[in-house]
Amino acid sequence: MVRLEEWMHIREMHRRGVSCKQIAWRMGRDRKTVRKYLLSAPRDYCTLRPRPATLGRYRDSQGILGAKRDEAFEWMNSLQQGAIRLSLLEKQFSQVSELKRLLAVIRDGRISQRKRVIAVLAAERGIRNSLVSSFLHLSRKSVLRYRRLFQEGSAAGLFKRATVRSKSQDDRIKQQVFALLHSPPQAFGINRSSWKMADLQEVLRAQGQLLSRDLIRKIIHEAGYKWRTARVVLTSRDPDYQAKVDAIVGILSNLGEAETFCSIDEFGPFAVREKGGRKRVGPGERYTVPQWQKSKGSLIITAALELSHNQVTHFYSDKKNTHEMIKMMDLLRNQHRDCKIIYLSWDAASWHMSKDLFEQITQRNVQASAEGYPIVKTAPLPAGAQFLNVIESVFSGMARAIIHNSDYCSITSAKESIDRYYADRNEFFRAHPRRAGGKIWGQERVQSRFREGNNCKDPLYR
Repeated sequence: MVRLEEWMHIREMHRRGVSCKQIAWRMGRDRKTVRKYLLSAPRDYCTLRPRPATLGRYRDSQGILGAKRDEAFEWMNSLQQGAIRLSLLEKQFSQVSELKRLLAVIRDGRISQRKRVIAVLAAERGIRNSLVSSFLHLSRKSVLRYRRLFQEGSAAGLFKRATVRSKSQDDRIKQQVFALLHSPPQAFGINRSSWKMADLQEVLRAQGQLLSRDLIRKIIHEAGYKWRTARVVLTSRDPDYQAKVDAIVGILSNLGEAETFCSIDEFGPFAVREKGGRKRVGPGERYTVPQWQKSKGSLIITAALELSHNQVTHFYSDKKNTHEMIKMMDLLRNQHRDCKIIYLSWDAASWHMSKDLFEQITQRNVQASAEGYPIVKTAPLPAGAQFLNVIESVFSGMARAIIHNSDYCSITSAKESIDRYYADRNEFFRAHPRRAGGKIWGQERVQSRFREGNNCKDPLYR
């Protein structure tokens, strides 16, 4: 809405031949608005009666008000466009401190900063606040505030951004949010074991705090709270855990040249069928594996890892039992006939600790020296400590490399791939014995060495 005198002034300038664009620029209005005023009757848009003195000024085509307004707008526009020489500005505003900084802001600063500088320099030139606010499209209060900031703090005070303390920084609100977060939802009648954002908002509203979910989320995030999935820690409940670990560490620390240490375990049984896994796929391609498949058979791999040279010995078993452990023991005795002692280390599975197995070990040790075989000794792992079994790391590497993302046509094809994998691995470590464990051969989980801090068993690749 405009006053009648402003409407009459627009009509007068249009009668004199001033274009709508020039009228809009002088009056600080949009061109469409000016055209609307020109096509309308005065009663449609005028709210107040004209003041005689003001009406006389608008009717005067060469009036003082119109001339001063045009002159002020032209000077502020020239200042904004950088059309006024620097020497002339320095001469006009010699009393203004930090003038060069203000002019640099007009040239390179943000539009909000340029408006502040123009408001300050226009005041120093003597231009009225109403004209400055009309040209810059700012309120008169803003123009007065910019001038006051410059007078009180110079350029630094003029460009200082006002800091508004947000609700997320309010200590009282934060304490209320965290007090609620640390309490179980059941304490507030909510049948859940963990908080939802909607529940937090509802309980806070009942306590008199009208907070949005985004604000609650921001408060929690800024405090460093994050979602975490509980990690199941592998632990052993064996009362002799430390004694058994120290015994193995002692054996490995004092292992002689005529002694060897083997880590033994089984992999499987696993079905030979199309396996899923993690792999790169093309754009728009979906990687799926059928849930229900007809198995081509199943396999159990019984294997031993010799730690000194990082060599794997393996064969395929029908079952996990004591007979297979005796078979592995005999195989290792034949392979290492040049050694004096073989240490066999395995987990606390029942077939690894059976009386028959230890009887067979005792019988073979009695005949060992006469037949030229090494003595067999056991170094059992603590109960429930499969994560310390070094061969578990080799199994995880094998599963990553050739089991996952596979679709073998038969058991024979799967066996050929497994045999080739272990043959290539053994050949690599025979050629690079010093790098054993240093290279992640086949993406093995950890280095192939016994360490109490290792987690050799990877449940994702079994």
